[in-house]
Amino acid sequence: MITLAAAVLALVGVAGPAHADADVTDGRVSLTVHGHGVRVDRVDGWLTGRHPGARARLYTVYQGSRTDLTAWKRARVRSAGRQRIMQATWTPHRRLPQGAWLCVQYDGADGDPCARIHR
Repeated sequence: MITLAAAVLALVGVAGPAHADADVTDGRVSLTVHGHGVRVDRVDGWLTGRHPGARARLYTVYQGSRTDLTAWKRARVRSAGRQRIMQATWTPHRRLPQGAWLCVQYDGADGDPCARIHR
């Protein structure tokens, strides 16, 4: 299992293609997707800094339409050395359409990173 510090260090980049396995960062918000092909098994949303009461949700964008996949979920505080990070985790175990964008949104935070899901 990957450690929190290693996961945080791996979160670099800009929105881009993903083989249902991606690490994407936009501002202080990061998205980690684990899966195979177009099947998404686990998604982590990260928000840098400690933000008590922070909430996150997942949504998709496909063929120009946005669909909320989850309701708002309260994030938990995690530590990576001296850095505080908010984390929300989902295990959807579902297939997304080829070419769909999977995104995470934190309320009150700039940045909505998205990963394109493809085979």
